[in-house]
Amino acid sequence: MVTKNIPKIESHAKHLANAWRNQEGVQPLTELDPDLSIDEAYYVQLHTIREYVESGQRISGKKIGLTSKAVQEMLGVTEPDYGHLLDNMEVKNNGEISFNRVLQPKVEGELAFILKEDLAGPNVTAFDVLQATDVIVPALEIVDSRIKDWKITLEDTVADNASSGLYVLGGTPKKVTDIDIKQIGMAIYKNGELQNTGVGAAALGDPAKCVAWLANKLANYDIILKAGEVILSGALSAMIEAKPGDHFYAKFAELGEVRVRFTEE
Repeated sequence: MVTKNIPKIESHAKHLANAWRNQEGVQPLTELDPDLSIDEAYYVQLHTIREYVESGQRISGKKIGLTSKAVQEMLGVTEPDYGHLLDNMEVKNNGEISFNRVLQPKVEGELAFILKEDLAGPNVTAFDVLQATDVIVPALEIVDSRIKDWKITLEDTVADNASSGLYVLGGTPKKVTDIDIKQIGMAIYKNGELQNTGVGAAALGDPAKCVAWLANKLANYDIILKAGEVILSGALSAMIEAKPGDHFYAKFAELGEVRVRFTEE
């Protein structure tokens, strides 16, 4: 763990906040600070989340990113990353998203775990995750980057709350005892046309292992996963760019559908 350089962390958090303030992507942090470490990037994220909470927002869960081996190799990393979900990030199923709420959104289909028990690392296993899970639901994650043109390194996306944007939960909740999450198939459509397909095992072989990794990683920052939280366990296929007017839906075997539409305003 690093010794926190508070002024540096606050400065980086403010830099990212300028993207929302000006509705325009900003320069990568790693160009401004080539020595930025992963730990420092997580502290930038935590600083931003703390400010949101102090302003009245509530943490509703977490999201796990970089669960694809191909993406990990592209960024030169060997493990996923994570970000926080806030209550105002949730969009109702079949809802609309104004492009005023996003910068450069992309859409992913995922499995979401809804917890019924707390999970505290560092020794959480996939079995522990299944025991602590109430239900699984299908989800769309709208990933978004405050970094201009998605010109990100791992440190940039971690500081930027793992490129979290919004999320949509839908379908029919299922108990983990009633389904094989590794074998759940997904097809995702944009404007009625099939874009790609995926399966639960695409998330590092087992979405429950991704959640276990998260619980154990969070122990480094004295954070636990809490009962009632939503955990987006990782994309089952590639990101799809969204533009105003686009509508997306994903079909999940046994779990049903989840839908969202983007509007101009």
